[in-house]
Amino acid sequence: MNRLHIITALAVAVACLFPSGSQAVETVSSPSGTIRLAFDVKGGGVPVYQVFFKNKTAIKESRLGLELDSENASHQFYESGSGSEHVDKSSLYNGFTLAKAETSTHDETWRPVWGEESSIRNHYNELAVTLNQAKNDRYIVIRFRVYDDGVGLRYEFPQQKNLNYFVIKEEHTQFAMTGDHMAWWIPGDYDTQEYEYTRSRLSQIRSLFDKAVTPNSSQHQFSKTGVQTSLQMKTDDGLYINLHEAALLDYSCMSLNLDDKNMIFESWLTPDAQGKKGYMQTPCHSPWRTIQIADDARDILASRLILNLNEPCKIEDTSWIHPVKYMGVWWEMITGKSTWSYTNAVNSVKLGITDYSKVQPNHTHGANNANVRRYIDFAAANGFDELLIEGWNEGWEDWFGNSKDYVFDFVTPYPDFDLKALNDYAHSKGIKLMMHHETSSSVRNYERHLDTAYTLMNRYGYDAVKSGYVGNIIPRGEYHYGQWMVNHYHYAVTEAAKHHIMVNGHEAVRPTGLCRTWPNMVGNESARGTEYQAFGGTQPGHTAILPFTRLQGGPMDYTPGIFEMDLSTFTSNKSKVLSTLCGQLALYVTLYSPLQMAADMPEHYEKYRDAFQFIKDVAVDWDKSLYLEAEPMEYITIARKAKNSDDWYVGNVTGKSDFNSTVALNFLDKGRQYEATIYADGPKANYLTNPQSYTVTRKKVNAKTVLKLHSVAGGGYAISIKPLK
Repeated sequence: MNRLHIITALAVAVACLFPSGSQAVETVSSPSGTIRLAFDVKGGGVPVYQVFFKNKTAIKESRLGLELDSENASHQFYESGSGSEHVDKSSLYNGFTLAKAETSTHDETWRPVWGEESSIRNHYNELAVTLNQAKNDRYIVIRFRVYDDGVGLRYEFPQQKNLNYFVIKEEHTQFAMTGDHMAWWIPGDYDTQEYEYTRSRLSQIRSLFDKAVTPNSSQHQFSKTGVQTSLQMKTDDGLYINLHEAALLDYSCMSLNLDDKNMIFESWLTPDAQGKKGYMQTPCHSPWRTIQIADDARDILASRLILNLNEPCKIEDTSWIHPVKYMGVWWEMITGKSTWSYTNAVNSVKLGITDYSKVQPNHTHGANNANVRRYIDFAAANGFDELLIEGWNEGWEDWFGNSKDYVFDFVTPYPDFDLKALNDYAHSKGIKLMMHHETSSSVRNYERHLDTAYTLMNRYGYDAVKSGYVGNIIPRGEYHYGQWMVNHYHYAVTEAAKHHIMVNGHEAVRPTGLCRTWPNMVGNESARGTEYQAFGGTQPGHTAILPFTRLQGGPMDYTPGIFEMDLSTFTSNKSKVLSTLCGQLALYVTLYSPLQMAADMPEHYEKYRDAFQFIKDVAVDWDKSLYLEAEPMEYITIARKAKNSDDWYVGNVTGKSDFNSTVALNFLDKGRQYEATIYADGPKANYLTNPQSYTVTRKKVNAKTVLKLHSVAGGGYAISIKPLK
């Protein structure tokens, strides 16, 4: 599938060990020379690095290394030319000398199974430094890959006599900022990323932290200056810097802790139930720590650094993996119109013992045969691929908040959900049902049922599952983002691949580009999605920051497409969706995902058939993506060309201010005529008082056309552009 062009490595090996302080600085630049990285070993044998963008310092001198857990470590002294520094067996952050420095270059073009474009270039220059720690008779490798859009670095631990098994106490990777940058951040948390973003100076994080923490079903913050990645920043002189990680496997998820006196971020790993931050066996390596740098916000959106730092696809036959446009029996439960549970007469469920055939139904259960058939009919009639149904299986009466181990079995339906008949009915209409596996974070229980649950899916023709991890993790004391859970998510995806099942994980650890390696990871939540619009609302600007942050690591199942903004019109819920209708349409272009949901209910789409046409038309897989206008949390305009088609789609979303957009259609084929259908905010549209005001206009366009469009705060526009025959 991948075509590799590996240019012969330019290896420079230094055979002898130089004393600390006498070593030359090692440097490596990106292919175009835009970004340069310098590495050195400073006094006391401390490895450090710096990063420059167009000869401007982007990351000041920053320390590297790890601290191991060694309760019985024997302490030793390390003598250096600039003084003495304590070195013990727990230290993998000092006492080093440079043993070897190797440089190489790599250039390949690979084709993703699905994505924002049909091919991606992976072009970098590499520096791998081998560091010897003589006092402990061991060594490590730090590998740097420098791209035109950023830097990746990771620690590698070859197998050796004195480094076989070790436990990480702390990772001390630093990112030293050049000033008090503007940042778009969410609180550092071991269990959730479902927060709204705060825009502030780095120095203001501490004072704003408590206000930024809002309630969640499971959460645990670690520091008043702790933030999560992907962290987007902007310097006063116009550099955009983004910190994240790539290829998170068999390791704890990284957050960042800020020393707000010196403006230095340091890696902060999620601990396990014992407070340990990683159990390692050599040979092994850390995930990549990533730094994206640009002087144009659009280049951050166009970066493929995170994907490129992941391994190539490990699934030999990917023919069963496909993009999905789907609907769901979901929003009506989120809003409170219906329930996941079948009965109100049972307070404590014991699976296999509780007899649902003998209890009184509550008649509010959403996943009933008649309601599901209604959704199937609508989804099939409007060209959707699949239908998600939540609340179909026994156990929802006491599923949350009880730290319950055996909470679901993932195979036994409620009495009013005919598993076989509904699947047969859906297949007869040309669509599939999408499975739902809520685990209630009883992960041990899910793993013991996983093969049986996937086998059931195979039997009835399900090819995709939405999994959920709401609540505190069982095994108790583990966190959502610890090494144990990172390994679980990976296990669920790889086992699903054996069954030809695509996975959409909710409340899971945020993506780090692993969808390149395992493209059956078609979606994740791992951020504040549309559901929060039913829990009091999400402020405008949220969808204009997500592509800079959460989506850097992979697509999000954001569940867009809400048309009825005032929930009190059909439920007792007083919340309002803080968006215009056209702002919702735009999300199908601006928030990339191969798994796109039309999240509202059929009856609401029926009222706005002309606007619903865009959701029916818009693609979910792309040949090309162009980032036309962008500023974090303020506005984003993106144009995408549908895969294997000449159709283009454009989307624009705004933040808390109106935006006047200028879109030159010079990406269209020259000499060709097209029809553009423009769905735009109406002249009197207002996301609070008049969200359903919109216009639909059609006009002939070509490559010379320039469109002038206006989006209101919390709004946007969507355009479909199709060639005229």
